[in-house]
Amino acid sequence: MARVVHFDISGDNPEQLIPFYESIFGWKFSKWEGPMEYWMVETGPEDQPGINGGLSKRQSDDRVVNTIDVKSIDSVVDQVKKNGGTVLTEKAAIPGIGWFAQFRDPEGNVFGLMEDDSTAK
Repeated sequence: MARVVHFDISGDNPEQLIPFYESIFGWKFSKWEGPMEYWMVETGPEDQPGINGGLSKRQSDDRVVNTIDVKSIDSVVDQVKKNGGTVLTEKAAIPGIGWFAQFRDPEGNVFGLMEDDSTAK
């Protein structure tokens, strides 16, 4: 069974959102050293239930996107299409982390798939 492992929040000025979430929920933010403007969000200790997420600059609309961990994105793409979903973002590398792609379900909900692969370039 595949599980939700990450969420993404976006904003027009993400740095202004950090104090909002810090003061309400006590979340911790750290600037990611990757190739895009992104902050990692720690929502609690690893030994407690829950997931961590990320914060980025808004790309198009105001949505929260959940990312689901899969063993192989390539093996899931056909299943998504056969069941009425569409591909929004083709599989792409997040260097040193893995592979990521985004999809839309038949009702219009956006979700991401993540395939761990530390050799991704």
